[in-house]
Amino acid sequence: MAESKPTSTGTASQMTPTEMRELAKRLRARAQSILLRHQPEQHRDLLTAASLIEQFANVSAEILASAAVIDGLSRPLEVAGGA
Repeated sequence: MAESKPTSTGTASQMTPTEMRELAKRLRARAQSILLRHQPEQHRDLLTAASLIEQFANVSAEILASAAVIDGLSRPLEVAGGA
């Protein structure tokens, strides 16, 4: 009989939407640095990653805010950094 193994890689701390936005800012700044101006693929990849992280942060904040309104929860807003 096959044993079931957990598919999770462990518990990682989750970032708040605010922390995700700060990460996106740092990635954008790195993409604009002098070192990457002559490496268009890396430049584009960093800008794309920053945009995706920012979009995810916005969606995450909206979900947490909606959950708080719908369920009358205050905890998700605290976790989201007051999103």
